[in-house]
Formats: sequence, C-alpha cells, structure tokens
Amino acid sequence: MSTSSPASNLPILTAKDFASDQEIRWCPRCGDYSILAQMKKVLPTLGVPRENFVFVSGIGCSSRFPYYVNTYGFHGIHGRAPAIASGVKTARPDLQVWVITGDGDALSIGGNHLMHMLRRNLDLKVILFNNRIYGLTKGQYSPTSLVGHRTKSTPVGSVDNPLSPLCYAIGSEATFVARAVDVDIKHLTTVLERAAHHQGTAFVEVYQDCNVFNNGAWDYATDKAKKADNVVYLEHGKPLVFGKDLKKGIRLNGMHPEVVELGKGITEDDLLFHDEKSPEPSLAFLLSRMRQPDYPEPLGVFRDVAAPIYDKVVNEQVASVIAKNGPGDLDALFNSGDTWVVE
Repeated sequence: MSTSSPASNLPILTAKDFASDQEIRWCPRCGDYSILAQMKKVLPTLGVPRENFVFVSGIGCSSRFPYYVNTYGFHGIHGRAPAIASGVKTARPDLQVWVITGDGDALSIGGNHLMHMLRRNLDLKVILFNNRIYGLTKGQYSPTSLVGHRTKSTPVGSVDNPLSPLCYAIGSEATFVARAVDVDIKHLTTVLERAAHHQGTAFVEVYQDCNVFNNGAWDYATDKAKKADNVVYLEHGKPLVFGKDLKKGIRLNGMHPEVVELGKGITEDDLLFHDEKSPEPSLAFLLSRMRQPDYPEPLGVFRDVAAPIYDKVVNEQVASVIAKNGPGDLDALFNSGDTWVVE
C-alpha cells in the first residue's frame, strides 16, 4: 500500500463515502459500472484517508472514472495519464495514485508513456479497461481489436495484428501484472485488492464489455455455460487446471503449453505449476500468450515481484543531496558558471 497505517482516530469509511454526486454517464449495462462498484468496495478497506487517494485518467469512456469517485482526481488528455500520475506520485509519494485508462487511450497514443511508467516501477495502480473498441468516439477499431473485425474505421475488416496488454506490460518489466473480468465480481475485487497493496506499479487488465459497439467480445470468459472450458484461474504454487469438473490441465511440452485431460496416466503433478513470484518473467509471458481458441485464457495474477520503486529512489536522492549541500539557492544557480550582462 502506498501510505503508512492511518491514525486510529480516522473515521471508518464505506463504499457510499466514495460515491460522488456526479451523474454517471455510461451506457446502460456497460461493464464500467461493475468496475466502479468493485473499486468503491475496495477503497474503504485499504486504511488510506480519502483525501490521500488520487484518480488520474486520459480520454475515453473509462476516463470519466475520476468524476464518479469522491476523491481527488485529474482528467487528463489522450494517452497522458501515466505522465500526469508519475508527476503526482513523485511529488507526493504519500498519496495512493490510480491510473484509469482504456485499450485505445493507453495502447495507441499513450503507449510510449505507459511503457516508461511500467519500466520505472513507480508506486502506481493502473486499471486498463479493455473492450477491443473505441467506445467514446462511436465504434472505431482499437489496438486490441481482432484481425478481421469490422468497425466504422475498418468496414471490410481490420488487418492489424492486435496488441496484448499483458504481453506489453510484462515486456516492459512491470512488477505486478493481472487480468480480471468485469462481471466476475468476487475475482475482480480480489485482484483490485492485491493491486492496491502491491509496492510498485500494479497493472491490471479488465475484460470489459462495450454492449453498444462491441457487444459479446468476452462471451467466452463471461457466459456461465462456456467459461469453465475457456478460462483458467491462476493461483500461486498450484497447477493450471480448468474445465467444468476440473479434469483438464495445462502442461509444458518443451517450451510450448498444451491442453491435456487428467487421468489415463496424467496427474496434477505433470501439469504446469504457477509461480507469480519468479523474478524471471518468461513464465508470466508464456501465460500471457495463451489465447482463445487454442487455449483457455488465464485470469488472476501473472506476476508479483519486488523491485526498486522509482518515486522512492528519486526522493531519497533529493533528500541525500539536500543533506549534503543544503537546500540550495535558485538565484545563485541561475547566476553560476558562465554569465554575462547585455547592456
């Protein structure tokens, strides 16, 4: 968690305390409602004063989020939420800062900013709403849209290779990487809690349904009749088993995962065991590459490791220099070195 334990006389907060007075302007049945609801459940449990939360967003449907939580917030410009949040956290390391973004906002114009935030490992919490579409601008394809997807900007089908948010995050050395689904309330809540307590950049992709412009994009992971065979929940130290009767599993054949059925000589000991704590990101990256329809898609925490935290190290550097050289004199700095007078 980003802040120290609060004083015992702090008021006990509830989800209602984090509900703002703003009218929520998302389409009916939008998956964003569920993410907002679970966030408001999690925030009161973190022991952080309400005035110490900051939500920063860019542009998109998801980026209206700061208006709907009764905390400090900043609605930024397209793709720049990581840069804004980095500045806030570095200047005020006592705050818990959340970045709310979407697949278009974060992975198109914001891709460069997101990458550097992840590699620096600032103590930020990033929630990426992935609906595989540009929703706010009415249905253009996004960096995560599938090949062949027909939209207003790809009327005969997209030819772009879709970007995987988790592959991107793991490749950028993010220290916490997870995936959840908007309507899987209990699991989503658990993932958000873990992200909030992680020391460093926590990156969470949420499969979120845009029921207007890309309805059903995640049916295989949300439909109760289908999901058991299409997703596998990750648990640290446990084998990858899935299916309605948990009779299927994932094992490695060399460097390649394969789906097997338990029984007939195959036991759980033969399966791939999840290790979210490994400093080597290869396993997490392999899991992030498992995609439908060839594999069940993993949900949960892919990676959770410790590394130096950028904002902490920067502030330690500043404190060290001040202790050695004093607080400094800006006027003296401007007039140091080579100077001249224009008459």
